[in-house]
Amino acid sequence: MSSALSFLGLNASQISPVVQGWYPPTRENWELIVYFWQFFPLLTAAQWLTDFYPQGKTSIDSRLNLPGKPAWALMESTGFLTVLYCMLAIPAQTNTGPLPWANWTMAGAYTLHYLYRALIFPWAQPTMSPIHPFVFLSAAAWNVLNGLSIGGWVGGYGPASEADWAGKLYQIEVGLVIWGWGLLANMFHDDDLREIRRSALRRQRERAEREGKPVEGVEKLYMLPKNGLFSYVLYAHYLCEWVEWAGFWVVGGWGCVPARSFLVNEVSTMLPRALAGKRWYVEKFGEEKVAGRKAVIPGIL
Repeated sequence: MSSALSFLGLNASQISPVVQGWYPPTRENWELIVYFWQFFPLLTAAQWLTDFYPQGKTSIDSRLNLPGKPAWALMESTGFLTVLYCMLAIPAQTNTGPLPWANWTMAGAYTLHYLYRALIFPWAQPTMSPIHPFVFLSAAAWNVLNGLSIGGWVGGYGPASEADWAGKLYQIEVGLVIWGWGLLANMFHDDDLREIRRSALRRQRERAEREGKPVEGVEKLYMLPKNGLFSYVLYAHYLCEWVEWAGFWVVGGWGCVPARSFLVNEVSTMLPRALAGKRWYVEKFGEEKVAGRKAVIPGIL
């Protein structure tokens, strides 16, 4: 572990005894995290009882609010940084050899997604609503726990040698194809949402130049998206992300509990938000304009 801490400019005496054994986790603690992380959907039951979610289109005015872009970048970075730290620290802690290439492939896929989510996604937005500390802390904690679950698995508590991946090349290839298409589709639909505000800003600037009027801004501008899978569902970007992590689970294999929990936990927390979001769209634009589109799963929900 000392070499990993040195890499981060730390030494063991600087790490709280409470954190030691948990970040990175020992095998016993990792097994506890993985076991209890499977029950996260029980906590999401509260989301079915209220539409309160102080972020994005349903953000609220509060003196506690954090600026949207930096808060988003920070809370979305905690997960992949945790995974990478586990991959550095756990082999040093357990004195095991180099991790298999497939472990690094899974970690790379996870990291690539969250580099997009943490760095590209927020700064590509024309505007971003403020984020309430409740959302910020919940999301950051979720990412850390998920990062510990997955980080422990790819860090050596799951497959620890090339032999553990023997005969699984086809599984890895199929999973990466699903993951890759899910990521690209997620990015496409994210950009389609951004284009709504970008085009509105362009029109405002053209009018400002033509008529000498000030640019009004698009902080709270919302319209119904229509391209791609948005023709069928209002939260196509959610659906594409689920496909992405289903592919990630395929890479890890049926027995990869952390990857399975990741997908199930994402669906359990994002599905009620999508259904609440559909109610918001119907209230704002009317049932006729929503035109029978489902929330997130075409023809079903």
